[in-house]
Amino acid sequence: MPLTHFLTLLGFVIIAAGATLALAFWAHVPVLAISFAALAGSLFIGIRQWR
Repeated sequence: MPLTHFLTLLGFVIIAAGATLALAFWAHVPVLAISFAALAGSLFIGIRQWR
């Protein structure tokens, strides 16, 4: 993958994460709920990779 594509992809991921957090805070979602969702997603991905 060329460096420019990698950096563009990295930038889009950071922008998407920021937009997700901004939308969650705007909708008054508790930080604990966001943290729990991130933890659950991480565990789900980790368990899928063990198969």
